[in-house]
Amino acid sequence: MNLLEKQMTGILKSCHEKYGAVSVKAEFEAEGTRMDELLRLIEIARKADLEVTVKIGGCEAVRDLLEAKQIGVQYIVAPMVETSYAASKFTAAKNSVFNEDESSEMEFLINLETATAFENRLQIIEEISGDKGLDGVVFGRVDYVGSKRFERSEVDSNNVRDDVIIIAAAVKKANMKLVVGGGVSSNSIGFLREVEKTHLSRFETRKVVFRGDAINETDIESGLLQAVHFELLWLLNKREYYGKIVAEDNARIEMLEKRWKILESQSKK
Repeated sequence: MNLLEKQMTGILKSCHEKYGAVSVKAEFEAEGTRMDELLRLIEIARKADLEVTVKIGGCEAVRDLLEAKQIGVQYIVAPMVETSYAASKFTAAKNSVFNEDESSEMEFLINLETATAFENRLQIIEEISGDKGLDGVVFGRVDYVGSKRFERSEVDSNNVRDDVIIIAAAVKKANMKLVVGGGVSSNSIGFLREVEKTHLSRFETRKVVFRGDAINETDIESGLLQAVHFELLWLLNKREYYGKIVAEDNARIEMLEKRWKILESQSKK
């Protein structure tokens, strides 16, 4: 581990011990996480005694499921599920890759993150709550407000909070998990505390996932600040890693360019 990774591990340990962090998160979808990045994240998470959440590329991203199975993750999320049919496709893909024993030790969730999905919420929840179904729903607030053509700042609005509480009640009735994410910050604490009164299993920043009841801790704002710090260090470490890859062939490229120019000039004589 380099110094940045050791610092990240320390932050995650603190988040786990003091603020209720349970997992770190990577996305094959929006982030386009590469396998080498994911392996580094897994090592950091394991040293901090945290699990790993992976958002796959789609409801039928079987290759992503196979890779998640190979490396070992706790939580798998399928994005942009807007209909019960899409939910059924993810359930079928999950069951084709993971047997019952494997599934029993993991959680599989769908992202409910658009106005269309909200309208279809009851059919979707009914679909995933069946035999060999899924474990719950992640409410993605940023895409949700985007789908309604609201400004991103609306993620913490009362209107969105009320919609999340409607989902929370439906998910609780189905005895499933609810995770809330999308633009979560210290400004979201009051919002999430209201949701938690109905049902909240976990909440998440871009990279760190917390227990739902941790939102009621008096110092949770410090935990969310630490999550932002972790994400910053993660991006700095990523930039340094790929910067070295870009730079490692610079000398050879320069030499070959000079050689090519000489050979090209000689061939024209």
